Amino acid sequence: MRLLIVDDEVIIRTGLASVIAWGELGIDLLTPAASAEEALSRLAEERPHILMTDIRMTGKTGLELANEGLQLLPEMEVIILSGYDDFSYAQQAIRQGVTDYLLKTSKPEEIIKTVLQAKQRVMDRWTEKSKEGRLLQENKQRLFERWVIEGDVITGSCPAFLKPGAAESAGVSWDGSQVYQQVVFVIRAQGWSRSSAALLRFAVQNMLEDMLPGAATHIHKEQIIGVMQVTSRQQELLNTLGTVVNHIEQLLKCTLRAAVGQPVCGEVHLHESYLTATAAYQYMSLLDDKIWSIEHVKHRKGGKTLLTHEEETVLGTLLLDNDPVALTTWTRELVKELMLDPEVTPESFNACLHSAVIAGQRWLVRTMRAIGREEPVRYDPWVPEPDAGDLQDMLFHHLYGLMHTYYSQMGQGQASHVQKAIAYMESGLAQEISLQQVAGQIHLHPGHLSELFKKETGTTFGDFVTNMRIRRAMEMLAVSPAKVSEVAAMSGYEDVKYFSRLFKKHTGKTPSEFREEAYAFKPSGS
Repeated sequence: MRLLIVDDEVIIRTGLASVIAWGELGIDLLTPAASAEEALSRLAEERPHILMTDIRMTGKTGLELANEGLQLLPEMEVIILSGYDDFSYAQQAIRQGVTDYLLKTSKPEEIIKTVLQAKQRVMDRWTEKSKEGRLLQENKQRLFERWVIEGDVITGSCPAFLKPGAAESAGVSWDGSQVYQQVVFVIRAQGWSRSSAALLRFAVQNMLEDMLPGAATHIHKEQIIGVMQVTSRQQELLNTLGTVVNHIEQLLKCTLRAAVGQPVCGEVHLHESYLTATAAYQYMSLLDDKIWSIEHVKHRKGGKTLLTHEEETVLGTLLLDNDPVALTTWTRELVKELMLDPEVTPESFNACLHSAVIAGQRWLVRTMRAIGREEPVRYDPWVPEPDAGDLQDMLFHHLYGLMHTYYSQMGQGQASHVQKAIAYMESGLAQEISLQQVAGQIHLHPGHLSELFKKETGTTFGDFVTNMRIRRAMEMLAVSPAKVSEVAAMSGYEDVKYFSRLFKKHTGKTPSEFREEAYAFKPSGS
């Protein structure tokens, strides 16, 4: 793909020629021209595919050059360079058939994007003109997907572009023939705008194939899948890929991250390497590395998957406090704790975050019931997409939504003081609960809260707390295999004997008797 730069200012044309590594973008830079007249004299022989010209020059203008040049080379892409004063002039040029325009103050990355867009349009026209070429490209894509992504190696022979050729990675199979090691890698490219994301993947794909001899690549959904030959040592492979990735990042002003699969011998096993590469790719949100292989993570057994009872209690208190800042800190610390666990896996990480969501939803249902709101609570389901990005932010917004739901439905006025007190106690049953503590939480005098409590509930504060604790213990005994002593502690009673006496006084049964009866009436299979 040939590019001709035309500008009568030597600083501009030499700067454009030297500031960007055109060759690494697949662009063959012709010697820049100092005038429209010089460019016109060279067009017929050099036949550039892309012309980048200043709009105002001594002699013929850039628009005149574009007009005459397009008559000679109708399919040439023309990019106009202009200053702010020429903005309306440049817009007119686009209406006359010029492809695009750039301000002379544009950053290198903007120039690269514009030229790559022009390059892609040229290649699209080439493909349209060549039915055979288009069919070959489509067939190559189908074969890559069939062999590497789908693992269908039965309905045809291996395509030539997937066969390795360097002897340095060859081994010897059981029958004495040479076997070459290959590996699949998966790359995510980010950093350009959403509208330019496809163009970025196109540019990265082209550069990978240029810089990794023998590599085959394919864009699959929003990933770039590649197959390359393994060097003698795997660390050398990672170093080679790392060097290429760093270079592409610097040139395209983007961010790349790559997951590498397990090396395999023989093209028929490429799908197995692909599966391990995608498994490694799932660790993207859990690692800070730019490039990692399945070897780095395949021995992990999984970390924490559930919140502890104490963590659920703290979460409930935070939601009741209606404090977004504290909630942000809590979610950040939870995610940090999970990520620092050397055994964490995507499955255990997502399970623990989901556990936090369930804990928040249980809190909302419980507190709404405690204040007399028995109607079903509506909340958006927690359904993070694969490779969703910042799950910490998603978790915060979901929990914040639950907190907002509670406060938007809770009543106002005098009764709301008692409702707040009840909700607070429901959120922190494992803590030491006293009238003074609860009154301080809702900013009332203890004596005043005691009076309101008796008036609104018909019982004293102390009796209400005891009834609440016993009710919670009954629920746990009916569904949990925890020991009676553990249930007592989770209900707020450290003395298991005192708990048992109090439980029997309220229910007529000991905790063990209550559990036996609950299990006896439990439907089979539940």
